[in-house]
Formats: sequence, C-alpha cells, structure tokens
Amino acid sequence: MSEVLGAAIVAKALKSMGVETLFFLSGSPSTDIYKTSQKIGIKIIDVRHEQAAAMMAHAYSRVTGRTGVCISGAGPDSLNLTTGLAVAFLDACPIVAISGSGSLNTMAMDGFQDLDQISVMKPIVKRAWQAPLAKRIPYFVGMAFRHASANRPGPVYLDLPANLLAERIEESEVEETPEPPVKRRPLGDSDLIRQAIEILLRAERPIIMSGSGVLWSEASSELQEFVDIINIPFYTTPISRGVIPEDHPLYFGGARTKALREADALLVVGARPTFILSFLQPPRISSQAKIIMINIDAEEIGHNRRVDVGIQGDAKAVLKQLIEEAGQKFKDRRPLSWVEHLRKADEERQTKILPRLNSNAKPIDPMRLCKEIREFIPRDTILVEDGHDTLNYARQIIPSYYPGHRLNPGVSGCMGVGVPFGIGAKVAKPDKPVLVFSGDGAFGFNGMEMHTAIRHNIPIVVVINNNRGWVAKRREETFPGQDLGLVRYDKIIESLGGYGELIENPDDIRGALERAFSCGKSALVNVITDEYAKSETQQFAADIASVI
Repeated sequence: MSEVLGAAIVAKALKSMGVETLFFLSGSPSTDIYKTSQKIGIKIIDVRHEQAAAMMAHAYSRVTGRTGVCISGAGPDSLNLTTGLAVAFLDACPIVAISGSGSLNTMAMDGFQDLDQISVMKPIVKRAWQAPLAKRIPYFVGMAFRHASANRPGPVYLDLPANLLAERIEESEVEETPEPPVKRRPLGDSDLIRQAIEILLRAERPIIMSGSGVLWSEASSELQEFVDIINIPFYTTPISRGVIPEDHPLYFGGARTKALREADALLVVGARPTFILSFLQPPRISSQAKIIMINIDAEEIGHNRRVDVGIQGDAKAVLKQLIEEAGQKFKDRRPLSWVEHLRKADEERQTKILPRLNSNAKPIDPMRLCKEIREFIPRDTILVEDGHDTLNYARQIIPSYYPGHRLNPGVSGCMGVGVPFGIGAKVAKPDKPVLVFSGDGAFGFNGMEMHTAIRHNIPIVVVINNNRGWVAKRREETFPGQDLGLVRYDKIIESLGGYGELIENPDDIRGALERAFSCGKSALVNVITDEYAKSETQQFAADIASVI
C-alpha cells in the first residue's frame, strides 16, 4: 500500500474538479499544495499579495464562467484574502478559497498562527468549512465547488489545518472526490411567463435591464433573440456589459437615465436591485412602472421593491420560455415611438460630449483619452476599469461587444482591482487583448502585481488616467489627503522589466497604445490628464431612508 500526503490530496481533488489554474502566495503550511498542483499539470500563478490572488481568481471566473481558485498560507496570509473574497461575495462570483491554518494539535494554546479563520470568513462567503480529517479533504473540496456555483454563485472558504496537510495516510483510506457540480436550469412558472409577456405587450415604454445572472447562465444569445423578437430597448448593469453588442440598434447608452425614469415596464433579468439600480426606487425608476423580475435566487425577487411578476428560475431557461411565449405576438405590433424617443436622446448626448472627445487641451482631457482607447482597441478586447473618475469616463465612452469582456469593481466599489483583474482575465483568455484603464490612485493598491505579470509573461497593458490625485480636484476647495503628486509609474514598470511610456500630448496617445500592445510584454502608458476634469456620475437619488 502507498501513502499520500494531505497536501497532495488537496491538489488531486482540485484536479478532479477540473481546475486548470490557481492563484496563490507561497506560505506555510500550504506550500506542498502548490508543489503537487504544479506536478500534476495545474498552472500556478504566484502573486505579491494574497488580496490580488483572490481578485485574479474572481476575474478568471468572470471571463471563463468557471469557478476560480485561490490559496494562501495561515494567519495573516488568510486575512489578506478577505477584501478580494468580499468583492466576489457582493458580485456573486464563484471562487473556492483555500487557506492553511494552525495545527489542531495546538489549538487554543497560542500556537503559531493559531487564528479562528472560519469566524473571520463567514460573513463574506457563502459557506466556510474546516476539514476535520485528512482523508475527508476530497469531500470538502467537492462541496466547496458545489456551493460556489449553485443558485446565486459566490465564494466558498475551506480551512485546512497544518497537521492535516502534513499527514501521510494510506491512499486507500482517502474518500473519493465527489463528481464536479452540474449546471442545473430550473424553469419559471408558466403562468408567470404568460403574465410577463402580457405586461410587455401592453407597455408603451418598456425596457429590459440585465445583470450578471445572464453571464453565469450563459444566456447572452437568448437575451439578444428575445430583444430582437419584442423590439424594445435594453440596458445592462455595469459588470454585465457586452452580453449584447452595444452597437445593437436597440441600445441607447446615452439615454439610460431617461429610459429608466420614463419606462412604464421594466424587465429585470438576473440583476439584483442594489444601489446600482437605485434599489428600483423612484425617482430613478417610476413608481408607476410595472416590474418583472427574473432571478435564480428567490430572495432577490421583491427585495427593495414589490414586483408585479416575479419569476424564479435560470436566466437562460426562462428566456427560452419567454421567447416561446412571445412567438408571433409581437410580430405585427407597430414600432414603438418610445424607441425613437430614446434614440434622439442618445444622439443628443453624444453630440454634447463631442468637444471634449476631440479636445487638444493639455493636460489631456480624460474624455479624449477614452476616445483614443475606444478607437484603437479591437472589439474583443477585455477592458478592466478601476478608479472613480476613470470608471465613470470609460462607462460613457468605451463600449463593450462580448459577454465577460468588461470588468470593474462592481457593487463593492473596491478600488485596486484593476491589475489583478487584468492578470486573471489574460490568464483566462490569453489570445484576447487585455487593457486595464486605471486611475493613478487605484493603481497604487495593487500596482506591484505588474511584477507578477512580468515574471509570468502575462502581457497586459495598463493605461493610467493620471490626474495626480484620488479624485478630480475642485478649484475652489481642496481636501486633505487628496493630492498624490506626479508619479512616474512608467519608470517603475520599466525597472520591473516591463515597457513604460509617459504621455503629455493627446496626439501621442495612439502611438503609445500601438507600442504598448506590440512590445510583447506587460506595459504601462502613464497619461497626464487634467486634474480638474471631473466626471459625471449617477446621482443615486433614492434615499435609503425612504426605502426602509
């Protein structure tokens, strides 16, 4: 009989779950997990901070649609995962996070890194377990993957004590790893499907709002088919942009606020009524609007606002039902004047911002920077946005055309996701160009992960919207801690072995982008922009006090 190390049991269980890549920072007692993982063909990416490992797993998951994996050592190593896991929890993104922990043999004795990691993790993950025996590790790995992707996805935490990882046991005693989870597609109630179609038929100003549930259920094609059949405008939440190409004739990005305020019927597919949608409350959403909500999580239906039709089910399955029910019912309906109304509003918005898009001012107008990016990058570029003003500029100007190709901080608003998300996305789809558009403040959180990209030959391009501060300055008033000064981030990247370039003239942006993407390694373009250019941001008008 042969013996097997506890850490090797972990690696083999991950392999049986179909894991191809894991993100980690080497630390005791988890070291042998990485060693064995590499030996059995799992790609390992070591990072400079555990927070980034969780964020890379997050982006990898969003781009591939599979569960991402990150691993850390014990104690403070484990604690460093928490920000990344909290972001994934709020964004409903499936991750399996594994940490080593102090030995059970010295629990409560103030042993080395003796910390109750389970209690720390519980509020920010779907499930948190500690494996009690080395032979049962495969069971808990299997359960972690099952819970991470089931129903509303999210991160799951697995705690593995040091003595279990170092234990050698007979291979015959090790429990079998459960089968990988199977995606299930619960259908919606047929009566509710009919009611939803009737509301949309009667509506004069209907719109569709889709969220990341459409991504996780791989329902992009069904959503587009349904939009084309019923011929009504659609919008998406920021992290689900690209589920339908944004040059579709029924997408009017510049009229989003008008569409939401004036709509008399709103179909919400796979999106939660968070602050992103102003909790579905007036004045952002009319109090008279009929609300139809489709969500795999029944708890989200009616959350923050009573709905007229609530359908629990998988987005892909329910959209197929809606397509079938719609049938010929919309075929002879005359085009809604509502569509032309939104088209004109969108055109007016685009005309209004043209002077800034074409500005030759120095320092550079961030809108001109966004225009140069928009006109340069291919349609299938994966765009990562990070930073307050930077994200707001990009959302107005740079469109998306593919599902899973737009990443940003999401509901958490967590700055610092840019470079880790970019790395995770590039590892997930190495044949796609990846551009990280980041503010200079946001870049500072995880900028050293560019060293990770350079060491592992992961060629991403970072463009810094460098306004020398955390947010755009106000001429009439300054705030303590706002200024960051001019930092030569391009020189920092050069010193790490990447390509860096400083840009101060708007006419030089295009050439810099060409050189960055063609250099064959990780690159950073440091663009000096107007420190007083403040972006427009959505005023989330629904007062939380009025909601509760």
